Amino acid sequence: MNEEIRAAVDARLTEKHMSRADLARAVGKTPQAITRALNGGKDGGGQVPGIWAAILEALDLRLTVGAGQGQTGEGRGRQT
Repeated sequence: MNEEIRAAVDARLTEKHMSRADLARAVGKTPQAITRALNGGKDGGGQVPGIWAAILEALDLRLTVGAGQGQTGEGRGRQT
């Protein structure tokens, strides 16, 4: 993922008062996997899969992220 998407994810975590560990629990991953993905780790954890990167590049498209509609609370399934 690019820096814009990583920044949007970090901003959304802040808005939802969630930590990266909270996000890891919400998606069933380890906190280390989330950190690697959001930091663009050397193992490519945060990159778009090769075929999608090629498709997007060939079509001159860019992957972006935006807030969903109607999602409130701190995370999926969590109420405050």
